[in-house]
Amino acid sequence: MKNITIYHPHKIVFGEKSSGMLEKEYVDLGYRRLYIITIPEVFDQFSACFNTLKSNGISIEVNKSIRKEPSFSDFKDLIAEARAFNPESIAGIGGGSVMDVAKLLAALLQADQTPESVVGSGLIKERKIHLVCIPTTSGTGSEMSPNAILSDEDSGTKKGIISHFLVPDAAFIDPKLTFSLPSEVTAYTGMDALTHCIEAYANRNSHPVIDRVAIEGIRLIGKSLRQAFHDGHDAEARSDLSLGSMYGGMCLGPVNTAAVHALAYPLANNYRIAHGISNALLLPYVMEFNVGYGISRYNDIALALGVEEKKTKRETAMAGIGFIRKLIDECKLPSRLFHCGISSDTIDEMALMAFNTQRLLQNNIRELNINDIRTIYRMAS
Repeated sequence: MKNITIYHPHKIVFGEKSSGMLEKEYVDLGYRRLYIITIPEVFDQFSACFNTLKSNGISIEVNKSIRKEPSFSDFKDLIAEARAFNPESIAGIGGGSVMDVAKLLAALLQADQTPESVVGSGLIKERKIHLVCIPTTSGTGSEMSPNAILSDEDSGTKKGIISHFLVPDAAFIDPKLTFSLPSEVTAYTGMDALTHCIEAYANRNSHPVIDRVAIEGIRLIGKSLRQAFHDGHDAEARSDLSLGSMYGGMCLGPVNTAAVHALAYPLANNYRIAHGISNALLLPYVMEFNVGYGISRYNDIALALGVEEKKTKRETAMAGIGFIRKLIDECKLPSRLFHCGISSDTIDEMALMAFNTQRLLQNNIRELNINDIRTIYRMAS
């Protein structure tokens, strides 16, 4: 068995009202200057908490500027503001983009490194700032992972930064914060989390420790995404999605994602399609292309999704892909590139961009060349 290294937050609190422990966290630890990255919709939910912190003598600065997948220039604007405030601690309260920026900010705020200089794996030297993440969607699992993504506006590509220094000190995961998510956001963030788990399980670098986590994430999301989409206040379904998303985040460091994410990036970069929508659209096509190279793995995935076992593992695996297609349809997500206004004329350009994302393609259970990538895009056209 190959070695595996797993980094998780020092403190993980999961459950309803767990986000309220943010107050106690800061009062107990004695930090006096807190920089918060969030969005306006979330800020209102935490106004009482922020007032309590202020009443305990904690100075707070709030940035609500991250409204889309962040770029390097977005990050540079934010770090300049944060340095002027000089915080002792940073909290990211929101979706994956908010948490990714908070993680990078905590690592680079007092460092002599630029974000461009740490693109890749293991290049961040240290982190001196205390870091807390609170997710308000059930998708990215960023509160658990050592990963952060920034968009490079010059090249039109996404750049991954991976370091154990990006793992938060504490993560508070409160399913109740997701109750007010619109159904569309519930759908595509849930599919993002499901893709994390599926790609970690059907992966060239899969590992027994992560296998157990990934399969349980698949089971929870497969069981509850449809219900949460139709009834956002179903507490059990929301808890399942939050836990499944957390498990997906746990997969991202030691195993990571593969071809679905690599092929999804050009959709986001070129057409500004939400990351979760891109993953959902491409997931069944990549699974179908890969299935012959991982029959047992895709059989397990199908069973975890709740598919009835068929006569052969291949039949069961294909039924699992059918389950994914039906889930996408029932959650009213696009299933073809043309549904998103993407012409087949752009396939060559997208294929080249995807092929350059070797850090993810090297994890795919089936080795893909650029013609294979073109084939998958054509399947999805």
